[in-house]
Amino acid sequence: MRGMTNDLTVGERIAWYRRRRGLSQEVLAGRVSRTADWLSKIENGRIELDRLSVLRALAGALDVSLADLLAEPSLMDWTQDSGHRTVPALRAVLMDYREVTDVAGSDDPHEPVAVGALEEDVADLWGAYQDARFGYVTHGLLSVIPAGRLAVQAHNGDEYRAASGRLALAYHLAATVLTKLGEADLAWSASSRGTEAARRSENPVVIGSLLRSVTHSLLSTGAYGEAVRLTHDTVEFLAPHMVKAGPTMLSIHGTALLAGSMAAARNEDRSTARDFLQGAEDCARRLGRDENRLWTAFGPTNVAIHRVSTAMELGDVQIAVAMGPGIDTSGVPVERRVRHALEVSRALSSANRRDDALSALLDAESEAPEQIKYHYLSRHLVHTWIRAQRGKPSFQLAGLARRLNVA
Repeated sequence: MRGMTNDLTVGERIAWYRRRRGLSQEVLAGRVSRTADWLSKIENGRIELDRLSVLRALAGALDVSLADLLAEPSLMDWTQDSGHRTVPALRAVLMDYREVTDVAGSDDPHEPVAVGALEEDVADLWGAYQDARFGYVTHGLLSVIPAGRLAVQAHNGDEYRAASGRLALAYHLAATVLTKLGEADLAWSASSRGTEAARRSENPVVIGSLLRSVTHSLLSTGAYGEAVRLTHDTVEFLAPHMVKAGPTMLSIHGTALLAGSMAAARNEDRSTARDFLQGAEDCARRLGRDENRLWTAFGPTNVAIHRVSTAMELGDVQIAVAMGPGIDTSGVPVERRVRHALEVSRALSSANRRDDALSALLDAESEAPEQIKYHYLSRHLVHTWIRAQRGKPSFQLAGLARRLNVA
């Protein structure tokens, strides 16, 4: 069904599914607490629709997936040099019965890896993720997760707990990259398995990290209220460890609050979003500088980045335009820089500064082509610009559209 709508704008796709469901504009608009006039403008392209919370509400009212409305490209055939289909292969790893039974199986040919080697492998993949090398990460997890499971089964005592912590962080990474690739349900499975491994680690830093992973998974499935509640629970869990918190705990606590701020913004809860951002800013102030403890990329810059993102989610375009371009992101990892550049491009486009928006997106693509290719915002922006173009699109825009597979 999705192939039939790939050449449509988001608004036209909403209209297509609405008519297919036999719904009038009045009925569909009522289901998302909007007016028929608003929906008409959305469908006709007179209003840009790029807020995930509203898109998810429309998808739910139309009984389709968010990917159907966004026309996300299929990632099931994403291959590496080995020729293996990495996302389906990772699904098989995560759905292996031994993942939930802790039974290695007598026919398992692999020898358990040392905890130190497992730690190095997990760190290598997290570093690759922050460099926006998602294909490399997805492929690497195919071996690191089973190796982590075997390491947990092979050790006792402190080494058992340490191996459990590394396995938990591998699951966290799987959930994070799968969310980037549009595999929300699979990301939820990874977060769930990671949380159990984190509990076995008895390490509050690891547990806090995995609770943040669950928050992101809830965000990706549109459960914004649940994500806000989990953030409150995470803050309560971490509270005893915050009195004399070191840099890593401050970073975990701060990033948990940043995830919660996005959930609150998408839930259109300004007050809670503001409170979470203030809490994260307090953590950043205590930290004193940008750090990357446990791959959080936390610090004052990440807080500023999230102020822009939450402003866009709340519809405060002018705030985002005023703040976004001026944030110096040179000190944070590539993935964070490029995600912010996407938000800046989105804000500039909403302010009718499309040349500046295109320039920001092209600069981001030069840094992280995989991230731009598979993020819904980049495809949405390019599709919107092309459809609004009078005459032929510029050479740069046409080339970008071709690379993103946007008609």
